[in-house]
Amino acid sequence: MNPPVQRTVSRKLVSVALLTTLVVLVLSIAALCAHTLRTDYRRLSADMRVQSELMGHMTAPALAFHDRALARNNLHLLRLRPEVLGATLYDHQGHVFATYTAPEQPMREPGEVEHDGVRLEGDEMVVFSRIVQDKDVLGTLHLRVDHGLYDRLVGLVAIGLLVTAIAMVVTYLLSTRLHQAVTAPILSIADIARDVVERRDYSRRASKTSDDEIGLLADSFNDMLSEIQRRTEALERSNQEIAREVGERTLAQQEVMRLNTQLEQRVRERTLQLEAINEQLVLAKAVAEKANQAKSEFLSSMSHELRTPLNAILGFTQLLDSDAVPIPVAKRHEYLTHILKAGKHLLVLINEVLDLAKVESGTLALSLETVSLAEVFRECREMIEPTAVQRRVRMAFAPADGLHVVADRTRLKQVLLNLLSNAVKYNREGGAVAVEARASATGRVRVTVQDTGKGLDARQRALLFQPFNRLGQEAGPEEGTGIGLVVTKRLVELMDGEIGLTSTVDVGSVFWFELASGEGMTPREAAQAGDTRPDPFSTSPVEGRRTVLYVEDNPANLRLVEEIVALRTDLRLISAAEGGLGVTMAQAHLPDVILMDLNLPGVGGVEALKLLAEDPRTGHIPVIALTASAMPRDVDAGLAMGFFRYLTKPLDVAVFLAALDDALAAASGPP
Repeated sequence: MNPPVQRTVSRKLVSVALLTTLVVLVLSIAALCAHTLRTDYRRLSADMRVQSELMGHMTAPALAFHDRALARNNLHLLRLRPEVLGATLYDHQGHVFATYTAPEQPMREPGEVEHDGVRLEGDEMVVFSRIVQDKDVLGTLHLRVDHGLYDRLVGLVAIGLLVTAIAMVVTYLLSTRLHQAVTAPILSIADIARDVVERRDYSRRASKTSDDEIGLLADSFNDMLSEIQRRTEALERSNQEIAREVGERTLAQQEVMRLNTQLEQRVRERTLQLEAINEQLVLAKAVAEKANQAKSEFLSSMSHELRTPLNAILGFTQLLDSDAVPIPVAKRHEYLTHILKAGKHLLVLINEVLDLAKVESGTLALSLETVSLAEVFRECREMIEPTAVQRRVRMAFAPADGLHVVADRTRLKQVLLNLLSNAVKYNREGGAVAVEARASATGRVRVTVQDTGKGLDARQRALLFQPFNRLGQEAGPEEGTGIGLVVTKRLVELMDGEIGLTSTVDVGSVFWFELASGEGMTPREAAQAGDTRPDPFSTSPVEGRRTVLYVEDNPANLRLVEEIVALRTDLRLISAAEGGLGVTMAQAHLPDVILMDLNLPGVGGVEALKLLAEDPRTGHIPVIALTASAMPRDVDAGLAMGFFRYLTKPLDVAVFLAALDDALAAASGPP
């Protein structure tokens, strides 16, 4: 029986070696052919695309001026590329404009015009490429190229067959010489294994004839027999132990069943407890997710609010630092005034965030004293009235003589200014704000701030004093961090007071706070507010200049762009403070370029862009977004909406001028 087995194993070893070699060579040659052909195809395709684009640029003037002779001359330059068999130039209507046929090539009838693309047709590669100039399609270029891929494939296959034949012969010779060194030891181990199975004599051992893998197999086989012998003896001993343990396990199983009954009862009780805990966790998770969402909205709002004053600071600073054009002393003073105002506003924003952090951490220190409400009313009125005048809101302060409260004077002014600022900011044009103070019989003084704004519904009132829920998000695109009311509430509570509100939609809101009444004291000197005079500016039309429309509601930002555009003698600037007015002015003046802020009162910047795009008169005008919303997702969304450029504040003057030049160049083309 051994010789047939030996011959069978030998044949199998030789067959496996030959088959493995054949499969590896075939796959390698196939992969090499595929890679080579793919590389040649990509190279030739890319080369012909570049050639078609170059030829398209060369023939564009001929198409534009209908010069067929120039087009033919340009196409005959393809004779320098011997692989190009022919070319056809179509005009924008799909008619043949000019043709080229390589020497010794038969003439072919032109086919139908196709879109841009590359494909194979037999031995030829066909390339279609549109000719575009200033976004207008002038025509299509068709190239026929001899790719030579099939000849390349035949050569590669021939080489592969020769290599395969040589490798198969070498493999056969090596395998026939090596199979005896492997087959004989394995057959010896097989005979011993068969004898052990038949006689159950685990004392037999295989002989080791070499120190290679076959010798390792013999050692492993002998170790296995030793382990089987040891385990057989151990198994016989364990069978005796099993018989004794069976009785003990029967008793143990009865005890386990009793314990399982008790455990099931405990599991039911624990399950009810876990369900109650899970419900609490779900509620806590919802509260945490809501807080995280509010914080994310707060960070986005803070990014916009901080960038707005920084835009004015950095922009006017760049103008002051420029030596290209001399700036008069009066304008330098005006620029510095804008920088100072923006810096003060930025300081207010930062202080509000720091105040909230101090209040939340419990590190805010208060100095409680008896404060005259009449003095606080007068100081706050002087500080808030310029803003009210600018927004056309009337202020009315009821007399508060003789009324005093126990409070920290600075924080009391901060509380009242926050309430007054919101009352003015979210009021309607031509509205009013009324402030009064009354003493109650409980020894406290109530101060009320009433406005005639849009009012708040029940949902808004519930979220009003929560951290990171900004009132401005509900009432409109107004400046502010959205944490002023949160800080106000915490400050009132730290001064042992109480704050609340009543509001009616479309009627207005009444904010009130109560503090402990105090003794009178000598009034202090009121701090003088900074210069808050408005600085409007408008540019008169000048004949012969190109027009730029800037839609912006922030006076400092508008002034900055006015000064930048004033350095260009070829431009004139017109402006609008609201999106709806900006659309109307664009339809009336048809400017060359439009600069658009996104956070605008009334019609927002995005809505204004849609209205401009839908109007045939203004749809071709490039619109550049100029905004403080600088998150990457905001930039991507703005460009996707159709803005020509998306510039963020603080404004980089050089980048702004470059974008303006690009927009003017684009506007010079046909609508």
